[in-house]
Amino acid sequence: MKSLTLTGLVLLAAFAIAQPATAAEVHLFVRHEVNDYAAWRKAFDAFRPEGKKMGAVTAAVYQSVDNPNDVTVTHDFKSSDQAKAFAASPRLKEVMGKAGVKGAPQIWITTRSDK
Repeated sequence: MKSLTLTGLVLLAAFAIAQPATAAEVHLFVRHEVNDYAAWRKAFDAFRPEGKKMGAVTAAVYQSVDNPNDVTVTHDFKSSDQAKAFAASPRLKEVMGKAGVKGAPQIWITTRSDK
């Protein structure tokens, strides 16, 4: 039984080491109101390949249940430097303006807390 447990642990460790580092450690949140969600979403989807080139590993979009034009977007990155560069990108600001974002967005960057 000890041998089986040890073998399992060795295999698990080998599997973990062999996996590519794809886990995103940094989460960027953006909340803003848009003029028209459908028009904004089209621009958001068109910008996704550029966002990936800037390091955005994943993205998700949420709409307020009370106001579908109140949008929160999350992007995951492997580093805070990537997230900060993405948030400060002049190209992102240009796309957001053309997509109908109203006012300045709320932006915050986080990492998971295990405590």
